Amino acid sequence: MDCKTLLTSPEGKTLEFKRDTSSLKQIMKTIVAFANTAGGVIVIGRGDDGDVIGVEDPLFVEEQLSNSIADSIAPMIMPDIEILSVDGKSILCVRVAHWPGPFYLKSEGAERGAYIRIGSSTRMAGPEFIAEIKRVGQGISFDRLACPELTITDLDNEAIRTTFNTTGQIITEQKLLSLGVLVPYGDRYVPSNGGVILFGSEKAKEFHFPDARVSCALFQGHDKAHFLDRLDIEGGVLSSLEEVPKFIRRNSRLASRIDGFIREDIPAYPDVALREVLINAIAHADYSLTGMRIMISIFSDRLEIQNPGFLPFGMSLDSFKAGTSMVRNRTIAKVLRQLSLMEEWGSGYNRVITACNEYGYPIPQWQEIGPALRVTFPPHPLTRTPHAQQAKESVPVNVPVNVPINKRQQWFLNQLSKGNKCRPSDIAKKWTVTEKTAKRDISDLQKKDLVVFIGPPKTGRYQLKN
Repeated sequence: MDCKTLLTSPEGKTLEFKRDTSSLKQIMKTIVAFANTAGGVIVIGRGDDGDVIGVEDPLFVEEQLSNSIADSIAPMIMPDIEILSVDGKSILCVRVAHWPGPFYLKSEGAERGAYIRIGSSTRMAGPEFIAEIKRVGQGISFDRLACPELTITDLDNEAIRTTFNTTGQIITEQKLLSLGVLVPYGDRYVPSNGGVILFGSEKAKEFHFPDARVSCALFQGHDKAHFLDRLDIEGGVLSSLEEVPKFIRRNSRLASRIDGFIREDIPAYPDVALREVLINAIAHADYSLTGMRIMISIFSDRLEIQNPGFLPFGMSLDSFKAGTSMVRNRTIAKVLRQLSLMEEWGSGYNRVITACNEYGYPIPQWQEIGPALRVTFPPHPLTRTPHAQQAKESVPVNVPVNVPINKRQQWFLNQLSKGNKCRPSDIAKKWTVTEKTAKRDISDLQKKDLVVFIGPPKTGRYQLKN
């Protein structure tokens, strides 16, 4: 990327601006973080407001940086420091490559002095990230590590047989070894982490990887304030490939397009692209992180698929979109390929974009949100027309389809479902009717067992009856 493009780009995972070198330690932390994460560039001589301030004595600053890097960082690292001229002012570009680490500040030690880049911020790497950086440097995949306290009997043979049944493969002990589901440990074979994640017995999965699962949720509105539906998928992450599409279909809108005499149903979200992103989430999730699982969240204006772990160390979103492939979980990815669920590594992004373009869907957005990767799908334009949105919002929560209610009552129930305190006077004002009519509407809802009044007459409130 050329200098002028850099100066007009926003700070992010691989770019940071510094006004000067007054805070050398912070610059050293950023260099360490870039080297550990995915490489990056530090531009010195640009202010936070975007103005190019320049560096007064660039040769002195270059020597100052070189000496500080040599004295402060271990193992030894040698970034490329370049002096450039912009509008008659000198700036420095410190280009840091990603290298096998972990790198750390000598003054803080190997355990507390390692840093990583998350979004546009530099953060201290916890033990789980330091372990992952070491594995990447050694070419070791977390899901190929052995679970020595388990035996082959801790694998669910029926799940293995059922999973591979459609491929016509005979799954032997040797086949499981070649896939990495079993790995050598001393003089015996034991399940790998990936083997337990994919095919472990319920007891083994619950003890070793309780978060290696997929959860789905439907929310009311644009945030996570109110659940409307939820599903924790049982049977392991592979079961989600069948269950997640069902959950999405029953909880998202469907539009129709007529071409001549042919009617075409258009789902809110692209099936092919969703499946591709879900498969990638399963293949690339960081299962070493605890307290996080793969999440599918449906809101009124979008669908999100989120998996634990940002992109593998050494990758940025730009390199991912360019087709660079780094497999975090080799065993899981190999099983998915054997099942013909994953094709050539590094081609997933292009398949998603092609599927969206072919059927007129907006392009989804990839974001690293803390230690997680999130893909956001906007709905198809035909499923979010004003008419469709109005129809969706007019359906009150918890009302059986065979219970007749009028528009005022629909509005009242929707207000209650949003947690709003609503009284007869609010109905009267909204719909220009008398309070007597409004009270009759509410009384009718109470008779239909849809609404209940809680609390004292003057300070109480109506609420939906479950």
